[in-house]
Amino acid sequence: MKHEIILKSAATAAFMITAAHVSGGVPEKTKNDLPNIILIFIDDEGYGDPGCFGGTGYTTPNIDKLASQGMRFTNYYSGSAVSSPSRAALLTGCYPPRVGVTRVLFPYDTIGLSSSETTIADILKNKGYATAAVGKWHLGCQKEFMPLQQGFDEYLGLPYSNDMWPVNYNGLPVSKDNYVKAWKLTCPPLPLYDGNNKIEEIEDLDDMDQLTTRYTERAVDFIERNRDKPFFLYLPHTMAHVPLGVSDKFRGKSDQGFYGDVMMELDWSVGQIMKTLKTLDIENNTLIIYTTDNGPWLNYGNHAGSAGGLREGKGTPFEGGFRVPCIMSWPGVIPSGSICGKIASSIDVLPTIAAIVKADLPAAKIDGINILPLLKGTPGADPRHEYYYYSGRTLNAVRLDYWKYVFPHKLATNVGSEVGKDGWPGEMRQVDFKGGLFDLRRDPGEQYDMQEVHPEIAGKLKQMADRKREELGDLRLRIEGKENRAPGITTR
Repeated sequence: MKHEIILKSAATAAFMITAAHVSGGVPEKTKNDLPNIILIFIDDEGYGDPGCFGGTGYTTPNIDKLASQGMRFTNYYSGSAVSSPSRAALLTGCYPPRVGVTRVLFPYDTIGLSSSETTIADILKNKGYATAAVGKWHLGCQKEFMPLQQGFDEYLGLPYSNDMWPVNYNGLPVSKDNYVKAWKLTCPPLPLYDGNNKIEEIEDLDDMDQLTTRYTERAVDFIERNRDKPFFLYLPHTMAHVPLGVSDKFRGKSDQGFYGDVMMELDWSVGQIMKTLKTLDIENNTLIIYTTDNGPWLNYGNHAGSAGGLREGKGTPFEGGFRVPCIMSWPGVIPSGSICGKIASSIDVLPTIAAIVKADLPAAKIDGINILPLLKGTPGADPRHEYYYYSGRTLNAVRLDYWKYVFPHKLATNVGSEVGKDGWPGEMRQVDFKGGLFDLRRDPGEQYDMQEVHPEIAGKLKQMADRKREELGDLRLRIEGKENRAPGITTR
């Protein structure tokens, strides 16, 4: 087979009391004994992008409505600050080094997520769920690594990032003279897959403009076809990864420009999902999880999102790289209009879902923790106290409660450099970060190093890191790790 809850109103409190009398907080039977599960995974959306997290210049009424109906997490972490490792972490409940997917995978790579790993889809399929993945996969593009071999019944989408194609962001041929990323010359035409078969190629930005709509239509179709049995829909959108694409429905609609247009269309997609559930009368038996793979790609300037005041963005071990928006909604279980300030992570999704459907955890060790008590608003629930920020195979930071230590490392940053514009990247500079201890209660922007004031706390976090390095390794310190598993390796 293969943290603090704030109730927004007295009405919400009354809702919780009522729900507690229904099977201990679980809704009464509807059409299915098991809840439907929808996992929406946005690409490169920053902590500050959805309206309910502070996004401005556009509106996200459907995402905001989802938050008002459920729980908004303010200390939720992706498994990585870049794409492939974050997806491996989400689907397996493991820190990326444990499953061997530690870097962004490219079209020519011969590795991927091993089929011996147990994914969320594997668990749910074994419980009788219909399973579908619709969108960006990015866990290996060889057949043995693709969704149908990882627990999914069906798949529509791109096998990797949409910038991995031999076209630059203005639609012109790529060359070393007119584009800074000559590696794109080695990429094949961008393929769109249905199941295990390539059905077409994304040839230009006009094709890119239709991806969000196409994914949404397929997702709605899957829900409608499986209305009378439990289903799991994994919807990892290609957007808002550059090159940005948006349909005519939303082009030019945002005061913020192209990125705002994309955010509005992603919000529309969420609304279509919510509308379909309501029409089919299954919304009360459906858990929706909305989150993103990592922080914003700040190097792209006006085509990038916002970290919402957090430091740095995608690719870094600072909060802007790892801390992402997360909303979970499940009527009758998750108290509406609630906020969770406890630490949680994408690696906690798998064990939480396993607890919900009463499934066994994977036989191989995982790192996630069941956070269902947080979702239910259980008083005193606080299952996760620590988190480890792996960048590739290197442990760059560790958090314990509200304290975070960031280890010395070389940092690629836009600070002090000119960012990109209109789809073109800016120039990043390498700096030596000397390390620091930060109090995330008072300093979520990680500006004030407190290690001289609290050397004992810094020492404790360093000891925690040493123990984790023995387990999962650290490339910078040349520690192999004792509990890493190998990725899948193609025989071709």
